[in-house]
Amino acid sequence: MTLAASSLSSNSLWLWFKNAPLHVLTILVISFVVLWVGRRAIARIIARLTSAPENGTRHHQRRRERAMTMGSILRSTMNAAVGVVALVMILGELGLNVAPIIASASVLGLAVSLGAQNIVKDMVSGIFMLFEDQYGVGDHIIINESEGTVESVGLRVTTVRSADGTLWYVRNGEILKLGNKSQP
Repeated sequence: MTLAASSLSSNSLWLWFKNAPLHVLTILVISFVVLWVGRRAIARIIARLTSAPENGTRHHQRRRERAMTMGSILRSTMNAAVGVVALVMILGELGLNVAPIIASASVLGLAVSLGAQNIVKDMVSGIFMLFEDQYGVGDHIIINESEGTVESVGLRVTTVRSADGTLWYVRNGEILKLGNKSQP
């Protein structure tokens, strides 16, 4: 190897080292700032929703639980989105071609969405059910043909205990008709 080729490769290595690590550090710092600001914003929104004057009613407790659940969902979604974007940007800065990664993620996302349609439907229905406060733990409800008291409410499944002791697991996406005997 000649001195000129050696000098050229060490110069390009130095330029890469000077630029790529600084860009990666900048991406990481911006990602952490976005996460910090997002978490604080979500925490303030949740605090505002849950800090209404406590009057000891069941409605207040349900609203508080709903707000906490929605805050958890928002934080998880934000963490995943910022993490994926930062990872792809860092890989791009390190010289990897991210176009195949993005294309593969798109195809994988399509395959998962087609294969997991029911799960996605259940979760979206659960989110809307929480936003609309259709029912909560302790309510006496009629879901499809099942009647009983709600024991737990999740994003995907609601469990209802009937009068004869049977525990029904009802997927939120399958709830077509619901009656709530506990709400006025």
